[in-house]
Amino acid sequence: MNERFSGVRNRPTSASGGEPEFFRRMVAASADGFAYLDRDLTYRAANATYLSSWDLTSGQVIGRRVDEIMDRDFYAKEVKPRLEACLAGERVVYEAQLPRRGVRTGWGEVSYAPWLDELGEVDGVVVCVHDITARHAANNSLSRLGEIVETAQTEVYVFDPEHLCFEQVNQGGRSNLGFGMDELAAMTPLDLMPDYDTPTFIRLLEPLRQGSKSQVVLQTRHRRKDGTCYPAEIRLQLLGKEPRFVALTTDTTERQRAEEAIKHLAFFDPLTGLSNRRLLMDRLARAVSASRRSQLTGALIFIDLDDFKTLNDTLGHDQGDRLLRQVAKRLSSCIRETDTLARLGGDEFVVMLERLSGRAEEAATQAEVIANKLLAALREPCALENHEYRCSASMGVTLFGRRPVRVEELMKQADLAMYRAKAAGRDTVRFFDPRMHVEASARAALASRLRLGLDHGEFLLHYQSQVDGAGQVTGAEGLLRWQHPQRGLLEPAAFIRLAEETATILPLGRWVVEMACAQLTSWSERTETAGLTLAINISAVQFHHPDFVAQVFAAIERHGCDPNRLKLEITENLLRDDREGTIAKMSVLKERGIAFALDDFGTGYSSLADLGRLPFKELKIDRSFVQDLVTNERDAAIARTIIALGDTLHLDVIAEGVETEAQRDWLAGHGCHAFQGYLFGRPGPAATSATRLDA
Repeated sequence: MNERFSGVRNRPTSASGGEPEFFRRMVAASADGFAYLDRDLTYRAANATYLSSWDLTSGQVIGRRVDEIMDRDFYAKEVKPRLEACLAGERVVYEAQLPRRGVRTGWGEVSYAPWLDELGEVDGVVVCVHDITARHAANNSLSRLGEIVETAQTEVYVFDPEHLCFEQVNQGGRSNLGFGMDELAAMTPLDLMPDYDTPTFIRLLEPLRQGSKSQVVLQTRHRRKDGTCYPAEIRLQLLGKEPRFVALTTDTTERQRAEEAIKHLAFFDPLTGLSNRRLLMDRLARAVSASRRSQLTGALIFIDLDDFKTLNDTLGHDQGDRLLRQVAKRLSSCIRETDTLARLGGDEFVVMLERLSGRAEEAATQAEVIANKLLAALREPCALENHEYRCSASMGVTLFGRRPVRVEELMKQADLAMYRAKAAGRDTVRFFDPRMHVEASARAALASRLRLGLDHGEFLLHYQSQVDGAGQVTGAEGLLRWQHPQRGLLEPAAFIRLAEETATILPLGRWVVEMACAQLTSWSERTETAGLTLAINISAVQFHHPDFVAQVFAAIERHGCDPNRLKLEITENLLRDDREGTIAKMSVLKERGIAFALDDFGTGYSSLADLGRLPFKELKIDRSFVQDLVTNERDAAIARTIIALGDTLHLDVIAEGVETEAQRDWLAGHGCHAFQGYLFGRPGPAATSATRLDA
């Protein structure tokens, strides 16, 4: 849509333009002012002519209520009662002087049309302002009627009250109808209005015959000479001391198209032409009510494209938009005409299915069949400029039927199920069940408690010894624990992922670095522990923060510890993003003596090229490979490979999770001479671990 129509994004509905784009351009360029108000009388859209008529800008109008925009007295007297009547279902037309900067200058013909939803209920107001300054001046003097009628831009028809014969039709009327004045002089208004008969028209004119100064407004059709008709709004009024009936006629073809365009802007997504969130929520509310009455089941399918951000970042947003339009077409082809497909924004789509089986099990099967059909359609290659892109999606499904439920709750349920599909590996479908809601509530409570726990000092570090081949303690790993007030001592598996998702890991990670530096300083004061190293785990979220390096250096300076004794353990997942930035950060930290260990090696993804470039000092064999390596040849083969790789790249290798002498002996026999695990001591607070660390 043309940017001059405020409040709406400047995007066509299709690559080729299409009718909605034409409507929006037409509204934007119209000489009449158009605006759309929702039921709260808040401006949602307005074209440039409308803004100009009130001497306002889009920033002063869009998103604000009418009573916040207009002069208080003008609103109370002229506008408020008429808008209320419109919201009650009436079409309102009136004339008013338009106040600009507190001064009433020109005259406008203002019409309020109730906007009806699919069930005929008023859902907003379409406002049209037509400049009638010239016409208003004409009404003040009948003696000037002939001149003004002829030059008026609107169609004007003058006819006598007695015989209803046309006395004058201006150039605008003659041109639109195709009749000459000689032809019109032999005609009456009824010859031009196929929708009215003589008795009805005479009855409509009766108030004017009685001297009423009010207008009689007709919504009808006007017939041209060639037989075609156009929609017209006719305002009949009585003028002059020698009474004449004047019909002021407006061709409303453009207005009707503009109203349709405004509806499209209010209820449909401008990029894809699909229903938007507002229309979806309205239809969903009706579908929920209908399902309760019919005892049939409905379903809501949340669709989120996988890795759409990567496409936008690599190929550009124009290609992302092109993909979204193709996705919209494919999804539309997979559903019934009675179903609703909506785009919520970004890469999120929703399908609402109605009138499925009354039995929940059968309805679930029906919904699953459609969801899998949608998945299959999306997997087909999409043609982008110079690229063939393969798309996939994660889908969440929830059912609704006899049980009363709020539409907002249904949206949350489908959203939860969709995230469960993503967690399951993407390109799949998952159904909502009540346990998901319980889990989500528990996660929200835990996330809130995480922040409180950090503020209240509920976190602590436990230390587990690391030993060499001779059994001598060389250092320890600091392991984070949370002393939860209700759930007791929690290990990281219970809260670290949530901390990363909520960004609580940033202050929590800073706290761990501070505690590690303080502990190294404490150990340095005793001969028995001065030479120990301390390893701590670093989250990928924490590592990629712009201030991470500065925070580590600041903690070292603050506590005065030896950076050569500090070891940072990172996982393979951290290496997936921003390799060059990762190498740069690690190199800066290494220059200060800080060492790096690659934790859980073999469980994620690492290329040998990355290992060769990154400044690691140590590889850690994950406990999952150590547990059964004595009896499981696959685990043994992986452990041997890691040990050999470490030897080739001149990296130290340490095995974690060593619990038996048989495991230690196997590892030592294959060249691994550093260990960590229950065989050498369980993790514990610094005070209780001191004896083992001193040994």
